[in-house]
Amino acid sequence: MTLSEVLLDDAPGALWARFRFVAPEIAKDGDPDARAADIDYLCTEVAVPYLRLYEIAPERVVISLSDRVLPFGSSEPEATQFFETYRVEDNACVWEGF
Repeated sequence: MTLSEVLLDDAPGALWARFRFVAPEIAKDGDPDARAADIDYLCTEVAVPYLRLYEIAPERVVISLSDRVLPFGSSEPEATQFFETYRVEDNACVWEGF
């Protein structure tokens, strides 16, 4: 699993930090429960420390996993992708189910 990019996006009307990861193996094992645990971990262990380090306070954090590099905002029918949205409170990720 590789962090492919961090995007700071204010298009939703507030600052969102998007952490985009590439994980080719998810195409073989697309188990949503396993991916949810992975995404929770990435928010807590990668996104929160990054935000603290760079003193960024976004309204939301989005963690995405894709089996391939895709340009932001694009979709590809063959791609396997997972996304979750969080708010950060007291240096912890709180899942925002939409």
